[in-house]
Amino acid sequence: MVWDRQTKMEYEWKPDEQGLQQILQLLKESQSPDTTIQRTVQQKLEQLNQYPDFNNYLIFVLTKLKSEDEPTRSLSGLILKNNVKAHFQNFPNGVTDFIKSECLNNIGDSSPLIRATVGILITTIASKGELQNWPDLLPKLCSLLDSEDYNTCEGAFGALQKICEDSAEILDSDVLDRPLNIMIPKFLQFFKHSSPKIRSHAVACVNQFIISRTQALMLHIDSFIENLFALAADEEPEVRKNVCRALVMLLEVRMDRLLPHMHNIVEYMLQRTQDQDENVALEACEFWLTLAEQPICKDVLVRHLPKLIPVLVNGMKYSDIDIILLKGDVEEDETIPDSEQDIRPRFHRSRTVAQQHDEDGIEEEDDDDDEIDDDDTISDWNLRKCSAAALDVLANVYRDELLPHILPLLKELLFHHEWVVKESGILVLGAIAEGCMQGMIPYLPELIPHLIQCLSDKKALVRSITCWTLSRYAHWVVSQPPDTYLKPLMTELLKRILDSNKRVQEAACSAFATLEEEACTELVPYLAYILDTLVFAFSKYQHKNLLILYDAIGTLADSVGHHLNKPEYIQMLMPPLIQKWNMLKDEDKDLFPLLECLSSVATALQSGFLPYCEPVYQRCVNLVQKTLAQAMLNNAQPDQYEAPDKDFMIVALDLLSGLAEGLGGNIEQLVARSNILTLMYQCMQDKMPEVRQSSFALLGDLTKACFQHVKPCIADFMPILGTNLNPEFISVCNNATWAIGEISIQMGIEMQPYIPMVLHQLVEIINRPNTPKTLLENTAITIGRLGYVCPQEVAPMLQQFIRPWCTSLRNIRDNEEKDSAFRGICTMISVNPSGVIQDFIFFCDAVASWINPKDDLRDMFCKILHGFKNQVGDENWRRFSDQFPLPLKERLAAFYGV
Repeated sequence: MVWDRQTKMEYEWKPDEQGLQQILQLLKESQSPDTTIQRTVQQKLEQLNQYPDFNNYLIFVLTKLKSEDEPTRSLSGLILKNNVKAHFQNFPNGVTDFIKSECLNNIGDSSPLIRATVGILITTIASKGELQNWPDLLPKLCSLLDSEDYNTCEGAFGALQKICEDSAEILDSDVLDRPLNIMIPKFLQFFKHSSPKIRSHAVACVNQFIISRTQALMLHIDSFIENLFALAADEEPEVRKNVCRALVMLLEVRMDRLLPHMHNIVEYMLQRTQDQDENVALEACEFWLTLAEQPICKDVLVRHLPKLIPVLVNGMKYSDIDIILLKGDVEEDETIPDSEQDIRPRFHRSRTVAQQHDEDGIEEEDDDDDEIDDDDTISDWNLRKCSAAALDVLANVYRDELLPHILPLLKELLFHHEWVVKESGILVLGAIAEGCMQGMIPYLPELIPHLIQCLSDKKALVRSITCWTLSRYAHWVVSQPPDTYLKPLMTELLKRILDSNKRVQEAACSAFATLEEEACTELVPYLAYILDTLVFAFSKYQHKNLLILYDAIGTLADSVGHHLNKPEYIQMLMPPLIQKWNMLKDEDKDLFPLLECLSSVATALQSGFLPYCEPVYQRCVNLVQKTLAQAMLNNAQPDQYEAPDKDFMIVALDLLSGLAEGLGGNIEQLVARSNILTLMYQCMQDKMPEVRQSSFALLGDLTKACFQHVKPCIADFMPILGTNLNPEFISVCNNATWAIGEISIQMGIEMQPYIPMVLHQLVEIINRPNTPKTLLENTAITIGRLGYVCPQEVAPMLQQFIRPWCTSLRNIRDNEEKDSAFRGICTMISVNPSGVIQDFIFFCDAVASWINPKDDLRDMFCKILHGFKNQVGDENWRRFSDQFPLPLKERLAAFYGV
């Protein structure tokens, strides 16, 4: 029976006095602000983990050593929690049992800090898969809820709330025999408890199960909602906050159950959005955002708008605390360097190849650049932002019907003598810009000049919000004669780019980038003046705003294109960019925005970039090579080598694309002297979709620029392109499709062996419902190009793609790609005329979309149209063409004489 004594001894474990003193000493030292001392403590703690009963000491200090001060005891528990996270599977059984029983015995400690620490420890053990191996945990905690002792009840509830947050999924599964069937009814009983803390825990526990539509909660949904209503006016803010949060989630999940009470809920949320406690108000304000996404919003809210709009508008003022946090009284801070935590991580948007449309430049499918983001240094999400976002969404729901409720308020706000009020009015004006644009047009001739004046307000926060609001109306400004608004707006915005306040610089730079996108070549007459300002900002800006300045320069290059290619402009722009380029190390993330910017500049400057291209090209190839090498090491020995940041490689591939597009044939020698094609072969097979996406874009651009170097690799590349025609990854698929089209034009008849690798996938994609426009257009162009070079192979499938082919290409501009695709379709029709008969009206419509085709292409169209007309005879042709809409009829008659 020796074994039995062993277990008994484990439970009667007593600390060794000397060991205990040593650990207490460590706990005291670790609270020192000195980082060197902290580092030594970390090392000692790691060494102590070698001893099996080290964790017994830690739990002993937490639960038994009442003579110590609470922060030290709590710290001991938190170190134990970290050990559980890192080494729990190596704890000896006795130690684990000792820790578990000590936790349950002390969950009701008289100190709230110790209770909370024990709760964190319990949920950490539970989330290490121990809910299965600790069967008495949940029953025990649930029974402790009924304790007469407040501390025990509160401690157990605190632990349960943490478990519900961390382990919601496993609680609602068969693994544990569905404990929620007991727990949820139990929690509901406590909604009426006399202690506000307990009521708050109870609601928070149940809230964890709303979004997942947990069965156990859905059974009690009516009693849950009834209990929530009973708590509506609770005096404890934490309870009100949890009630609001519950109602917001129920909107998404059980609208049917809320509908009968909707009028009262809206009234209640109106009160709560004005709650004295900002956390409650913020939770309540989320309600309007969520409701606006529901189809019933328009009907439900319409009668409440007269009350709701003023509440939201009022919430858009800066609070006193915001102004302190934003240093609203500091007007000039441009000389103060940025602290590193101010700089947000940025995400590189990889290159996507898209078609030009008649309406405007390239269609972006995710245009999310103008979200309400005007003060990102305060706690990211606050009542002001939430109110503004809600107003923005509601403006999109009600459109101009919202204006009668807003305009009277705006008049008061925009000309108010207090700057905080005026500032909120300018934010309101920006928030409704998208939804109420039509209705706002009559007021803009008066408002835009007023806003341009506000750009020189003496308060920095007024100047910065005005930049944003003006950018939301940029589209309208550009549609007017340039001297009326564009010129004065641009002049003032450029002054703000050189403002002495960093927040204003940032807002002005972002707004200017939006203006550039809208104005495009309208800016050409002012280029010297614009570049002058942007280049001067280089010498003035601190770290964070430099990154935004790169974006403004890149956008300028995208917007004015080859107009930038003038010696005097290049002389202004390139030296500061190259100087930054030389300063940055290969592992510096600031390279991302600089590389993106250079990519746009290289594309715009074309041959003007030649003097700079060699070092830029070399460095990009090096970045790709380094990243691939690092990734291989990490794959082979993950514990020895960390994974690289692949963004370096993606951005470098994109800049190489920009060089190839800008320099064209001039890049040939650089490609000849490098191993870029070998590197691309690896990138095209990378696990990360964005890497593949960028490598296919580069493949297409190199195919256009210097096919002689790509051709030897085609046999290796084509099968990879074929496997990437997977619309699950839209952008990868899009770029692979485009590259195949470019390759086929270069290969001609030699493309024949590769057609079976790609044709079926392309035909499948063009017939898929809900395929994004850009992908449809590129797919159609590539099918047309394959048919142009290998009509015998592609024409037999004509009937399977002719209709979607015609509808997806009727909206794109006349250009080289459209030209080659239509030549392909005409060639295929002459090989397989019966393939087009059923859908001939679609072909007619697509032909009519050409403004001015080249003469020989026009002849091909003529031949097909007249051939069809002659074949069916005049009478049938007349009946057939009577179905045409009038403009189509007239165009075909005028252009092709049919």
